[in-house]
Amino acid sequence: MGPYTKDRVDYPDYAHKVATAVLEDEGSQGILICGSGIGMSMAANKHHGIRAALCHDAYTALVARGHNDANILCYGERIVGKGVAESIIDAWLESSFEGGRHINRVAKIEID
Repeated sequence: MGPYTKDRVDYPDYAHKVATAVLEDEGSQGILICGSGIGMSMAANKHHGIRAALCHDAYTALVARGHNDANILCYGERIVGKGVAESIIDAWLESSFEGGRHINRVAKIEID
């Protein structure tokens, strides 16, 4: 679900598309990439039930999933190199929510 072109696009359009898709398919995950990752994470996090995490390395991706039950990974292609980007995605895909003490904390993130 991307622009499939090198033309510039408005990142919120894709953040909203991915966030909507993740919300419609319980248990699914999304990955959003823009220049810095900041705008994508801000736009995606406007959706109730989305926990988009801006990750800069494999460790932050692991913690985002393991401790914060993040359902969308965001990173900046201008911030991390190709090798780091691959390690971020690998860590994200190989990790899962740990539950336990984190369940209460994640529940406190949502504001109704």
